[in-house]
Amino acid sequence: MEPVRSEMSVLSNGKGHDLGEEMCVPMKTMMEEEHSCTHHNRFDDPGSTLTENIEFLPNGEGKKPRFTDFEGKTSFGMSVFNLGNAIMGSGILGLAYAMANTGILLFLFLLTAVAGLSCYSIHLLLKSSGVVGIRSYEQLGFRAFGMTGKLAAGIAITLQNIGAMSSYLYIIKSEFPLVLQAFLKADTTSGEWYLNGNYLVVLVSLSVILPLALMKQLGYLGYASGFSLSCMVFFLSAVIYKKFQILCPFEEFSANSTLTLDHSNVTVNHNHGYQNGHVMEDDSYCSPQMFTVNTHTAYTIPILAFAFVCHPEVLPIYTELRNPTQRKMQHVSNVSILIMYTMYFLAALFGYLTFYTNVEPELLHTYSRIDPYDTLILCVRLAVLTAVTLTVPIVLFPVRRAIQEMIFPNKTFNWIRHIAIAVVLLTFINMLVIFAPNILGIFGVIGATSAPCLIFIFPAVFYIRIVPKDKEPMRSTPKIFAACFAGLGVLFMIMSLGFIIIDWTSGSSSGLGGH
Repeated sequence: MEPVRSEMSVLSNGKGHDLGEEMCVPMKTMMEEEHSCTHHNRFDDPGSTLTENIEFLPNGEGKKPRFTDFEGKTSFGMSVFNLGNAIMGSGILGLAYAMANTGILLFLFLLTAVAGLSCYSIHLLLKSSGVVGIRSYEQLGFRAFGMTGKLAAGIAITLQNIGAMSSYLYIIKSEFPLVLQAFLKADTTSGEWYLNGNYLVVLVSLSVILPLALMKQLGYLGYASGFSLSCMVFFLSAVIYKKFQILCPFEEFSANSTLTLDHSNVTVNHNHGYQNGHVMEDDSYCSPQMFTVNTHTAYTIPILAFAFVCHPEVLPIYTELRNPTQRKMQHVSNVSILIMYTMYFLAALFGYLTFYTNVEPELLHTYSRIDPYDTLILCVRLAVLTAVTLTVPIVLFPVRRAIQEMIFPNKTFNWIRHIAIAVVLLTFINMLVIFAPNILGIFGVIGATSAPCLIFIFPAVFYIRIVPKDKEPMRSTPKIFAACFAGLGVLFMIMSLGFIIIDWTSGSSSGLGGH
């Protein structure tokens, strides 16, 4: 009997590659793995199909598992755009502030370490996926720990991504009216509907987010993701340009000055002491610091640790990749992370070198202190809002898949259900943002709990449980590394929760928004 392919990676001589190369699993290993599963496991049920075509087909006795005959059509480049868009969040606006509280070299070290850990985490996910022929985070949890693992993964993805979408829509609600008001130079008390954030967030959700969220496949969003990333490239270009335009110490815009930006009457009492339009500081404040440790330094560690959150989207993108192999998807991930790593560092570096210790937790607000009507910065703020808007559909796809996995595990694709879940999710998130914006703080706690699970803990423990012991013993180096990786995730979770508790008890906020 000819063995069935696992991931379309069989050599022309009929022999598969080993696990470390193209993820074609040896016959003996998979027979033993299947034998160890209980007979009531639904993976052995010929009638079961995974939601949205991501489960492998039922196995015959003695056959290797294989993925569905679902043919991925998304190119390498579009996959990079989608994963890069999933990584890129509003957190990039706070990285200059993070650098101001760590120093350039310490920031670079932390960012490099986090990027490397993220690549390793994705490697664990892809390797576990290839062993059992599954490209679903929830089903990896089921295979590792049964229904408990499946629910844990599904709930973590749902809470993490709903929190992310809520924060993105809240940014649209709060920032979009200000940008329009500055462009139109409208009075804040005019009361026009198009300056009302509640109306604008609903309008954006219905006209942009919902149509994109109704796409059947994630790969169709490649062009939107590419445009989103181009908006962030525009943001980065503006930050670099402004570094050479704004001199330190810089002049701050005064509410007493006119729209012609006459600074002659400026008299501002600020923390750093501005008078007559000039910053009353010595030149020591305009020199970069290589290493800095202060009371805010510890807050930057969890923010950087979650700077490359994209793990819920990795396996769905893997599913739709054209001619998928573990190596190819790992390359997609590495390229995406490298691009984001470069953009993160350059945005943080030039933002910090522009304002030094005066940089605010939200970089664009710092530019507004100099000139709130600067046309370039207004265009940049609009571009960032566009990028944030186009990220929401990417983040929504894994939530919908997780909900279908938990509630409709044995159902095939259905347009009505596909549309209904998207509409319900967006309606729920809009209601949260409009009527209960204070609840978004709760999502900070949820994010501090779910993000370490999705990035560190789950990939490591799934890998330890799924990879057969005869292939890699429990005391083998890869599994020891995976166990240490899971422990690191627990440490990050404790640190993040600790900082949130300190913020709440002190009544202050670090201002470092997450992904």
